[in-house]
Amino acid sequence: MNDEDLRLAPRTKAAELLAWAEAEGRAPVAAEPLRAVLALLELGEGRMRDGWPELTSDAVEQLLYERLHLYVQPAPEQDPLAYGEAVRLLIDHQRAVKRLNAKRQERLHAEAEWQGEVAAGLLRRADLVTWPRLYALLLHAHGVDVADAAAVREWLTAFRELSGEERRAGFEALAEAGWLDELDEEGWGPARTLSVGMATDGARRLLEQGLMRRSYRNLAELTALGRPMPDELAGDFGAFEEAAAEAALDLCGAWTVPGLPRMLLAEFPDLAPEPGQEEIDAYLAQLPPE
Repeated sequence: MNDEDLRLAPRTKAAELLAWAEAEGRAPVAAEPLRAVLALLELGEGRMRDGWPELTSDAVEQLLYERLHLYVQPAPEQDPLAYGEAVRLLIDHQRAVKRLNAKRQERLHAEAEWQGEVAAGLLRRADLVTWPRLYALLLHAHGVDVADAAAVREWLTAFRELSGEERRAGFEALAEAGWLDELDEEGWGPARTLSVGMATDGARRLLEQGLMRRSYRNLAELTALGRPMPDELAGDFGAFEEAAAEAALDLCGAWTVPGLPRMLLAEFPDLAPEPGQEEIDAYLAQLPPE
């Protein structure tokens, strides 16, 4: 598979943006949140121009209010406000290279500031987590070395041995210890598990679609250069979908714990169930009538 032709994973200009900020004498912005912001903007519905996302109010809102909490889980030492700071840095850079006028810069800056604060709050809401985000929090809370895949797998294996009640208590302890805000009275019951699984599946599929759109944009460039269509797009579309799914898992891991989303999906699906329509229908059928 020729990744250069498919060009699924975003190749953000984070390094260029960080170098510009340093040359301008600006306060440093954390690199990981910046890379996540640039990648999610590129994979959203907004337009790209010369490798930079075109910034609009809709693009900023979609990123900070609708998408960010689906994917990123800051490590304990990371400031969740860094994502809003990254957007503001990008806004100022785009103004400096004359892609925004002063009025739009000011408006977008204000929007990114308050929506960045909203995004930081959304990242604390237990009712908005996905399985990779939730287990990333658990791993950090239990002091697991998240850079060690074997240690992560060992902890997940031990967590699997706990009873369902003990696992739910582990989820609840995140709020008690201040890692997440408190849930409502429903707690971590079946409905919550169902919603987390649905959110996880939906977020990953949304990311896969963004990756495929990005690849099709690259295909248009290849066609304009007279180059042949990659095999994965010329015939074996299943291979293309599989490549997009793998790239999505890699990105989800980069934004939570490397390798964790793939482990949960392939090795520990019982710890991170993603219900199908049959499971959803069965749950709805046992609810009392309104």
